Amino acid sequence: MTEIKFGTDGWRGLIADDFTFDNVRRVAGAIASYVLKHEDAKRGVVIGYDTRFLSDRAARIVAEVIAAAGIPVKLANDYVPTPAVSYNVKKLGAAGGVMITSSHNPWNWNGVKFKARFGGSATPAIMKSIEGELAAGAMPKGQAAKIEEVDLKPAYVEAISHFADIDLIRRANLKFAIDAMYGSGRGVLSGIFEAHGIRYVAIRQEVNPLFPGINPEPILPHVALLQQTVVKEKCYAGLATDGDADRIGAVAEDGGFVDSHKCMCVLLNWLLQYKKWPGDVVRAFNTTGMMDRIAAKYGRKLHECNIGFKYIADLMMGHEILIGGEESGGIGYGRFLPERDGILNALLLANVMAEEKKPLGELVADLQREFGPHFYGRRDLHISDEMKNGAIRRAGDPQTGKLGAYAILRKENRDGVKFYLDAPKYGNGADPWVLFRASGTEPILRCYVEAAKPELVEEILEAGERFVRQD
Repeated sequence: MTEIKFGTDGWRGLIADDFTFDNVRRVAGAIASYVLKHEDAKRGVVIGYDTRFLSDRAARIVAEVIAAAGIPVKLANDYVPTPAVSYNVKKLGAAGGVMITSSHNPWNWNGVKFKARFGGSATPAIMKSIEGELAAGAMPKGQAAKIEEVDLKPAYVEAISHFADIDLIRRANLKFAIDAMYGSGRGVLSGIFEAHGIRYVAIRQEVNPLFPGINPEPILPHVALLQQTVVKEKCYAGLATDGDADRIGAVAEDGGFVDSHKCMCVLLNWLLQYKKWPGDVVRAFNTTGMMDRIAAKYGRKLHECNIGFKYIADLMMGHEILIGGEESGGIGYGRFLPERDGILNALLLANVMAEEKKPLGELVADLQREFGPHFYGRRDLHISDEMKNGAIRRAGDPQTGKLGAYAILRKENRDGVKFYLDAPKYGNGADPWVLFRASGTEPILRCYVEAAKPELVEEILEAGERFVRQD
């Protein structure tokens, strides 16, 4: 049988190769067995799906397997954002949730995410338990339970509309560009704006499982059409969500891309300055050091965690967390849900712009002036597992003391291997670093870099790729 590996947020595979209906049944059986053993199964499971090829059919198969185990199912009646599934899990008091999606992956991938009863990414302990059930080939049977088709969107839309100050956004009379990237966020943010009289122009809202010309990931180069739209339509900003709408990407008023790190920093600074909500700050190992500087200014404790929102969710279970964020654009709030949410964060970015009366590019520039210039880059190196694993071994070797022109000041290996480099900071700019991290589910090694100038970021990325390929 095909080996099924769980990554940071569930299982993903190539459609018709790994992601087959038989494998979906295996994963569903493992989830059903976990729920029966560890949760109040009569509370049922909520199931949703995105716009990918056969997602709706796979969701129905998961529903049938779980219902056959005697667990009631509420199955979405339409494409739905992942955070809407998570929200309904918590609101309904369900035992858990399943989302059929592979998030930002290319069109030929699909997958299964599991959401815990608290309405967020399952903790590492829960994922380990489900993996154990999968390895055991669990496929429980019971008295068949009911599968009820439901609309998961209205309650979710109402909740996020109350969390953000929609009236303030409307009164500011700003105009936004919205990009659903053909994903399951289609019509949700635009529907909220339409209902409240907020000006917008929407692109890529139609269902097209081929995601023509892009991966549904709100980063360069996939946001090029959004960049063009913002400039052409004279928008205050562009707001993009990924394939299952749990991640945010943004474009400034001049068409420049605003990466997830800057989005997090804009939101963090606004929360601390204007909202003054209590709680610590969490960021993943591969995210910007600017968050540390903002948290320090306001006297907030900052936690650094492994990569994957499940680690942030885990911290939210035991601590009062104001905001937690990851490099891929996943940002969540302890006082709402221990879950990332692209649509909520789009609303909150609009909220910041309305409150501070500044477009997104100006807000980012303000942060760069106050907390020092921080620039970021990432390269996904599609290489063999042998080269991938060899690079990680060499990175961790104590004899490796230099990368390109720069000495390695220290190393950290929380999740991958990070080098802090003796490279220029140009005043109070970012502490330069590079992180090498091998994907556990794909033949990819990711190289992440932060430094005080874009040119330095590129130089370090080049040196990082040469190191990996041993050129």
